[in-house]
Parts: sequence; C-alpha cells; structure tokens
Amino acid sequence: MNQAAPPPGSPCDATVTAALAVASRQYGMLSWAQARNLGLTKDDIRRLLRGGGWDRPYPRVYSVRSLADRSDPTGHLRTSVMAAQLSLGPHSFAGGETAARLWGMQGLRRWDGREMHMVIPALGAQRHIRGITLHSWYVSEEEVTTVGKGIRLTDPGRSLRDTLLCVDRDTAVCLMDSCLNQGLVTGEDTERLERANRGRRGCVQVRGWWPLADGRAQSALETRVRLVCADGGLPPTELQRRFTDRHGRLIGIVDFWWEHLRLIGEADGIGPHSTPQALARDRERQNALQLWYPDVRVVRFTWQDLHRPEYILATVARAGR
Repeated sequence: MNQAAPPPGSPCDATVTAALAVASRQYGMLSWAQARNLGLTKDDIRRLLRGGGWDRPYPRVYSVRSLADRSDPTGHLRTSVMAAQLSLGPHSFAGGETAARLWGMQGLRRWDGREMHMVIPALGAQRHIRGITLHSWYVSEEEVTTVGKGIRLTDPGRSLRDTLLCVDRDTAVCLMDSCLNQGLVTGEDTERLERANRGRRGCVQVRGWWPLADGRAQSALETRVRLVCADGGLPPTELQRRFTDRHGRLIGIVDFWWEHLRLIGEADGIGPHSTPQALARDRERQNALQLWYPDVRVVRFTWQDLHRPEYILATVARAGR
C-alpha cells in the first residue's frame, strides 16, 4: 500500500529525520544554521514550533522535546549548556559555576534550572542573551576541553579557580574538598591554581582558604560541619577514621573523630544515608562500634543543624565530657 502524501507545505520526512539525527548527537538541540543546512525552511521550522514538538530556548536554537533529557538535574544542565553553546557560537564554552557543576563539584547552591555561565574570550564578540551570564576571561586553549556530546568547558582546575573568586569561604572550601576527593585536582595543583589567580579580584581572600581544604571530606555537609567545629575551637582530630574489632576486621569508617573527647561525629545528609537500607546499615555499624568501643560516644549532624552552629559546638563539647 502506498503511504499517504504529507500535508502540503510540511517538511519531508527525510529532512526532519536528518535534523533529528543531528539533534540526538547534541542533547536534543539544533541550531538555526544546522536546520537550514539540512534543508529545513523558515516555514518548516515555524510549523515544527507550532506543532509543539520543538521549543526555542534561545534565539536561533531549537530543542526537540522528545530528545532533550530534562528528567534529572544533570541531564537538564547538559541540554541547557548545549543550547547556550549553539546560541553563542563555536568559540563559546561553559565556565565558572556552570563548568563546576558539569564536573560534579559539590558544594554550590542548588541550580535553579536557568542560570548559565558561559565564556566568550573576545570582548567584541559578546552577545547579550537572557539567562546567560557572559564572561570574557582570557582562557588558554589548554584549559578548554570537550566532554560528552560535544560540550565545551574549562578543565577542572580552571573551573575551580574561576568559581572560587565568586563564592563565600565555606562554599569555596566545599569545592576544594570535592575536587581533591574526586581527583579532579591534586594537592600538588593547589599552589599552581592559587598562583594563576593572582591579580584577579578576590584572590587574596581565596589564598587564605586553601589551607582549610581536606580531600578526605566526602560531602559538602562534612566540610561545613568541620568548618563550624574548627571555627569554634573544636576541630576533629581525624577525618574518615577507621575502626576495627579485636580481630582486625573493619567495623566502619566514621566522618569525624575527636581523640581527646573519645567522640565520633557523623554527617547525615540527603543521599547515601537516606534509604532504608543505608539507615539499617548505619544502625548496625553504630551498634557494633558501641559494643567494641563502649567508652566512645556518637553524635550526628544534618543540614538543618548548620543553621545553628552553636548547637553543633555545644553538642560536641557536651558529648565529650
């Protein structure tokens, strides 16, 4: 049986299929120039937009709804960065907080789903696009890389040092800890990164934050609780302390350990400690610790406790008596 002819004026199937193929390799995004080069006319694009299958996130950039992954924050971020990159042109790339998020650095505030930080090195090439914060930093070619389906962004070290200049101390140390913990930067890199930022606004205060970084921290909550305790004169003796039974078998690894107080501290954030299975394992571990180390006490802190730093300090001080 012959297939029915498409409605008059509709883009042909082959042209749309080719456009979808390009979009699928770009997180569901397609530029105006790409669409036209594939044979889509202005009227074709208008029809696709009116039909609801396509959106226009930025001028001259189109999003194919069925291909754009917005099911989770990471997928949403990638599609948004690709859209911004296509809108700004081939010399643009993600930088600052946006690049830090793409690398998985922990400690920034929750992304609002809209704000984007992009870099166009040439001042004269800047375009003002709503929702995109443009930077004209000088970035060497060696500091720009490509990940995933063609997303251009600054490398981890450059992303970190640019972001540090724009955040408060606690957020900065969270980012440092996260990068060190994940191996995005090494301890040997820190001096180079600090030196590379010299002369930039905010570099002096950031220089004083580097000694506070500790790659043993496994979450932003751990970092922030540690900073509260250090500021209050009660820094933990050790992070990620291992406890074993008398046979040398590992009982567990705890977030904080105060040797002189015989005190264990745990940071219970949303995530690993939230599932019923993880909570059950935590209880079993705590029971085993108290069985083998009856003189040790355990305190636990959550994100809500950060709003009351005096409570954290008082809890540590009292529990260690």
